[in-house]
Amino acid sequence: QVQLVESGGGLVQAGGSLRLSCAASGRTVSGYTMAWFRQAPGKERDFVAAIMWSGGSTYYADSVKGRFTISRDNAKNTVYLQMNSLKPEDTAVYYCAADRVPNGVRVTTTATYDYWGQGTQVTVSS
Repeated sequence: QVQLVESGGGLVQAGGSLRLSCAASGRTVSGYTMAWFRQAPGKERDFVAAIMWSGGSTYYADSVKGRFTISRDNAKNTVYLQMNSLKPEDTAVYYCAADRVPNGVRVTTTATYDYWGQGTQVTVSS
């Protein structure tokens, strides 16, 4: 089993920044793809960003490209999401996800991941 714990959420004004962290424990996440999703009230859980184990490949939702950056520190079993130029529409609960993703499987869908954190609230005020 892999346990994921997110931190770093909070309340920020539009245009501000936040950095989310997701620490993995339990089974090693060596070789795992890690991702961030978000869910606003009354909406589905949407893909935000993903990063391969090597860190060489990253993927972003169009809505966050150029504003958010995903990174990972494999020595610390931690993935980060740096969020800049935040907008009110970024308000959501942000979830960390992890799993081994075979080649050809989409990294942007919730069904790809078996391991999830409990979520951290991000609120952006206008």
